[in-house]
Amino acid sequence: MEVRGLAHRGYPLKYPENTMLGFQKALELGFSHIELDVQLTKDGVPVVIHDATVDRTTNGTGAIQSFAFEEIRQLDAGSGEKIPTLEEVLLFAKDRMQVDIELKQTGDTYPGLEQKVIDVIKQTGMEKQVFLTSFDHYSIQKARSIDPDIELGLVIYGATPSIFPFMEEIGARYISVKYVYVTPHFIEEVRKRGYQLVLWTPDDEPCWNHWLSTPMY
Repeated sequence: MEVRGLAHRGYPLKYPENTMLGFQKALELGFSHIELDVQLTKDGVPVVIHDATVDRTTNGTGAIQSFAFEEIRQLDAGSGEKIPTLEEVLLFAKDRMQVDIELKQTGDTYPGLEQKVIDVIKQTGMEKQVFLTSFDHYSIQKARSIDPDIELGLVIYGATPSIFPFMEEIGARYISVKYVYVTPHFIEEVRKRGYQLVLWTPDDEPCWNHWLSTPMY
């Protein structure tokens, strides 16, 4: 099984997470895949930021959905970086990187998030270079109802056999799992069904050495 690195939120160990600088540095480091998180501003612009608030990663405070785009754009996301739009990141990655777009939907927090994200993907011509994932599986189900062809994935914290029938039902191909739950049996099930496994997040050296040296891979 081929093992590839996925630059989670860019290159957050050295550069501000989910910023253009971080994604650029991940590309320079040789990563072919990046992961990012998308939320909606008050006026419906898909922006790239992990938390539901700007408190941890910027010099501002408050919920993402309380800011209009022009307001959130004034914040410093670290090292003078701005919170990027999804469009900006996809145009940067076009013809250079594959992009895992995690929809930060939680229930009905962001009405229309799925449609707006898919619209941006199509506008940038990135249909063949992205896949959508989320912990909110209703959100992924909604994305499938909007677009019958877009690549989809499910994020789960644990491990359950019930995930496989649902993936088949909605035509999802990616399954993203907290690495501590992954066993040889689970990997064999994923391989047998032709899915792509994404482990999150074994990002320290001892952990990587374990995964790369274990015979079951």
